[in-house]
Amino acid sequence: MRALENELHVRAKTLGQRHKRIEGQSLHWWVVMDFGDVVVHLLQPEAREYYDLDRLFGECPKLDWESVPVADDLHAAEA
Repeated sequence: MRALENELHVRAKTLGQRHKRIEGQSLHWWVVMDFGDVVVHLLQPEAREYYDLDRLFGECPKLDWESVPVADDLHAAEA
């Protein structure tokens, strides 16, 4: 969970995006990253099943995240 959170933070920062706040970092059960217009939920499989957000947000448009272009070397921007 920590690796996913860090990778999302690095990629967003490289693209000039900053999250306003992060909730749930200490438990790593369900982490919420608020980017303003977009809120990212990172959930452990057990948390995803328990809270069933897919049902709650089932009517929302889905983002084809695999088609979003990604810079070749995002980690180079950290240096």
